Formats: sequence, C-alpha cells, structure tokens
Amino acid sequence: MAEKKDTIGPLGRREFLKVVLGGGAAVASVQIAQRVSASKPEGSSPHKWAMVIDQGKCVGCGYCTNACRAHNDINPDISWNRVIESGEVNGEKTYVARPCMQCEHAPCVDVCPVTASYYRADDIVMMDYDRCIGCRYCEVACPYNARAFNWEAFTGENPAVPEWGVPEVERRPRGVVEKCSFCYHRIDRGIAQGLTPGVDTDATPACVVACPVGGRVFGDLNDPESEVSQILATRITHRLRDDLGTEPRVYYICPENTHTLEA
Repeated sequence: MAEKKDTIGPLGRREFLKVVLGGGAAVASVQIAQRVSASKPEGSSPHKWAMVIDQGKCVGCGYCTNACRAHNDINPDISWNRVIESGEVNGEKTYVARPCMQCEHAPCVDVCPVTASYYRADDIVMMDYDRCIGCRYCEVACPYNARAFNWEAFTGENPAVPEWGVPEVERRPRGVVEKCSFCYHRIDRGIAQGLTPGVDTDATPACVVACPVGGRVFGDLNDPESEVSQILATRITHRLRDDLGTEPRVYYICPENTHTLEA
C-alpha cells in the first residue's frame, strides 16, 4: 500500500466521513482547504521516470495487462493497464496500450478533496488508499480513463498468479480508486539494491519486463544516456491528448512512424 508522509493533519478517511455525515461539512471543507499544499511533491529526487510505447511493435497480446494484474494483485474485473485495438495500418491491426499517463499536471491530483492523489518527489502520481474516501472525483477528472473504482473487496484467488508473477503489494480495500503507479515498489527496491530502473528487470515496471516484443521502454528523463531519453531525442513521438496540457510521461511511437528527428 502506498506510503505518504502525513504533513496535512489528522483528518483521515474515517474522520472525514464522520465529520460530513455528522453535519460538519463546513468544518471538513476548511480542514481540506488547509491541505492544498500537500498535493505538491514532498522533498526532491534526481529522477524523472517516463515510458515509451512503440505501437509498431505492440501485437495486442495482453502480456503487460496480465503481468500488471499479477504483480499488483489486481481484481480480474479491473485493469490498470489496458490494451485497446485502435485500427489498422497497412492491413495490420494496431493497438494503444494505456497505463496511467503519470501526468506532470495531473487533473486527478487537482480535484482530490483529501489529497489521496499526490505526486512523489520523482513525480510519479500516487494513491494513498488509506486516505481515499471513494468520491471518484479523480476517476471522472482523468482524461485517459486510467483509474478504476474498487466496488467490492477482492478476496478470491488471482487468476494471473503465479503464471504472470507474484503479488508485490497489498490488495486495496473496497471503496477506493485504483491505478497504475509505474510499479514504484520495484523502482524503489531496485535503486536500494544498486539496480537501474529500465535496465535491470527487477527494478523495472512489470509491464515493461513482460512485453515479449520489446514494445515498452522505461527510464529516467533526467539521464540523457537512458534509453527513453535517447528515443525521445532521435525518434518522432506523441502523447495522448497533449492538447490538454497535462504533460503525460508516457510517450508513443506511431505504428507507421519509422522516421528519426533531424540532427
């Protein structure tokens, strides 16, 4: 479960609901307003993570979805990482693989009334499931449909386990919104072990590792030598709904795009 330093006062999920249901909505609003600054990243990090998805390589196999479900112990009725058929190019089907876009200006963070959605120091957009009150504002605000509401407690077996991996995080409780977190736990564990995310598999998001055709690349935008930095410097890429100003950190190479940027 995501951990977050609590610098915004004692009002948690249960306390918030008690205040509102007890007729103290105005008081709750004041306390919530005092927390706006908590949506900003706490501390600093030398890293800024990004992912590049090559649509020309993606075959729609769903390996990324299955690995995500296994490693994050996700209810089979929920997808954090969807693969959607998007059309054809030269007679071949094309797909859009869509995790959380990890936006620099994330609408989900802006609308959360209890700062359950927040930025890490390395700008990964996180969820504090203990703080989430299930209002679903973030789900509605996300222009990428990258969030899912947990309607029921997931208590059964995970059909993706063990074929696609083993759970590495706790299951979320009923009544919260879930989403991709770039497998932050793998990143943190890997860095602590001296590994490089995007290079060493144990430090890299499960979906990237599982892709059988090398259609996903992960790495640090702050490292000019990382593969993602090299791709963005030499290949023509695009981002979903870039017109919205959300500044996603998931980039795509179009299936018909074989061109490089001029030096």
